[in-house]
Order: sequence, then C-alpha cells, then structure tokens
Amino acid sequence: MKKVVAISILFALGLALGSCGSSTPTNAITTSTNGTWEAHLTGGIGQASELNFNTTFTVTDTTGISNEPLSISGFAFFNAGKCFTNGTNGTTWAGSATLITSSAGTVSGSLTFTVTSSTSSNVLTLNTSPSGGISGTSNGTTTTTGTLSSGIAWGTWALTGGQGDPSCQGSGNFIMCQGTQTCTIP
Repeated sequence: MKKVVAISILFALGLALGSCGSSTPTNAITTSTNGTWEAHLTGGIGQASELNFNTTFTVTDTTGISNEPLSISGFAFFNAGKCFTNGTNGTTWAGSATLITSSAGTVSGSLTFTVTSSTSSNVLTLNTSPSGGISGTSNGTTTTTGTLSSGIAWGTWALTGGQGDPSCQGSGNFIMCQGTQTCTIP
C-alpha cells in the first residue's frame, strides 16, 4: 500500500513539474505588416541625395521577439543613378523589424533596411536605432493577430562604398510611410 501511495505522489509531482514553462504567454500580441512603403531620404550630396525608393515587404512579429526578418517582394529607386541600378540584378535587399504592440493597439519598434549594389561596393543602410523608431496602430487584441496600419518608420541612413566617388557616400535622415507618399514623424 505504501508503494502505491508513493508512486501516486511521484506521478502527481511529475505532472505538476512537466507543465511548468510550457504555456504561451497570454499577453503576447502578434502584429503583421505588408504593402508598399515609400522612403524619403534627406541629406547627402549629389547622387547620394537622390536615393528615395518604394519597397514592398511583409513581416510578422510577436511582442517580445526581436528582429524578425522582412520578406521583401519589391523594391525600386525613384532615381537610381550611378550609385545603384534598378532591377533584380542591380540590387539586393534585406532587413528586420521589431514591432511592439500595446494592449491599446499602438505600435512602436525598430527597423533596419539594407540595399546592396550587385555591381559595386555601395551599401545603403537605414536604421531606426538609436534616434528613430516605428509608429502606427494595430487592430489586434491580446488574443488575435493584428495588422499594422498608418505605419511610419524614421531614423538615419548611411551610404558607404562609392569606390572613391564622394557623391556615392553620405548620411542623413529618413522617413518611410506605409501606403502613402507623405507622413509626419509622430
């Protein structure tokens, strides 16, 4: 009888310990974004001052998970010039985002976006850290996936490479607007 009681106690203890740490946080909010974003860059000289672009990407981010990769499906400079060439063979793109959604549906976070020339050493990097961010709203709740709308990303950019051409080097500020040509930093 003592063996049965001891085994029952051990079995109950094993069940209790086995359930620790295996649940999903009840307050995790998942937010996704998609569509076209238009980036306006200020600063730089010559060719480096004309690198505004459109891009289309998706990303899904769960609050608490950082630097989710962007799935970029489209990209085009308005004025590629000699620093970059438009087209799928001219540039490659990469990026990541962290979207933090509050229970009130406001979104904040960070974004990194990099454009690399396939034909030269030029690299354009947009970064919201440390002096920028992401802002917008989400229709998600604590139990559903929401979609970012009215998204704005802002921060600094840097163009490196240039192969000795100072017009393909520089830095400045940027703002990216989701689904619209103009927006304002909050």
